[in-house]
Amino acid sequence: MMLSKKVEKALNDQLNMEYSSAYVYQAMAAYFSEINYSGFAAWMDNQAEEERSHGRKIYDYILERGGKVVLSEIRAPKSQYKSVLEVFEDSLKHEKAVTKSIEKLYVLARDEKDLGTEIFLQWFITEQIEEESTIESIIEKFKMLEGTKTGLYLLNKEMGARGRQ
Repeated sequence: MMLSKKVEKALNDQLNMEYSSAYVYQAMAAYFSEINYSGFAAWMDNQAEEERSHGRKIYDYILERGGKVVLSEIRAPKSQYKSVLEVFEDSLKHEKAVTKSIEKLYVLARDEKDLGTEIFLQWFITEQIEEESTIESIIEKFKMLEGTKTGLYLLNKEMGARGRQ
């Protein structure tokens, strides 16, 4: 079954949002590298790679369903922050926007009676719940640390372990 034009366009929009997300996380990784937080940088690098893989998953799905992939221009992301906490707060805002976009796409697929796309998007919905929860947990840890240097050092070290997995 071919994709409807509406679903195809929405999937392309989501594909581009995922690649844009990779840019956002890569810029955050660069910021952390510049201020010598290698653990946070590694974590953000891993996030960027994850977003690229999400984009590729949608790319492959569009082609598998006989659609046309349309890649859009990616805007330069924010690259300077006031604090480590601000980076993660921005990350959470960004993930919430991605979640809303995927949910809208899911509703569109349902309205268009595109069961295949609905099923395909369920993985993304589950992934977004996990992403938001993880970042909320990190933000809570930051708030518990109350900006202590030792706490930041330890959290940076802990988060670096994910980047090396």
